[in-house]
Amino acid sequence: MKTRARIFCVFCLVCLVAPLFAQKNNDIEAIKSLIEKETTAFFEIDYKTWASSWAQTPYAFWSFADTTDVNSFSGWPSINAGFREYFQTARPSKAKIDRTWHEVKVYGNGAYARFTQKVDDNTLRPPQAEVRVLEKIKGVWKIVCVNVIAIQKDNEPKL
Repeated sequence: MKTRARIFCVFCLVCLVAPLFAQKNNDIEAIKSLIEKETTAFFEIDYKTWASSWAQTPYAFWSFADTTDVNSFSGWPSINAGFREYFQTARPSKAKIDRTWHEVKVYGNGAYARFTQKVDDNTLRPPQAEVRVLEKIKGVWKIVCVNVIAIQKDNEPKL
């Protein structure tokens, strides 16, 4: 009888825990998909899709740094204004994006994603170390923070 009770307990535990793992995997795939969608929209000059990928909040943040400049915008109004000219004047690019995922962690309704991205658009862009912080709002993942640092030979991570 004790053996049946133990088997039943293990079965119940598996039934309770398995959906949590499945949901976490679904969240990770949704996060990766959102990041890919936002990047594609940026290069294709699709403002509507790009903007819909963001949590349009006062605490949203975007930053970029390379050897020539450092830029950042704090809050959705500033991010939106900062990219207005880009979306009005840039031409669509069919850039090839190679992304290597290093970490995607989900913490309840928050997530952290870190990856290296190489953009091949016939320019001499160095690879970029990127971080995204995301928030699940009304059941949908949205980007809250983008941090991009161009990888130069002297700051290239040793993986």
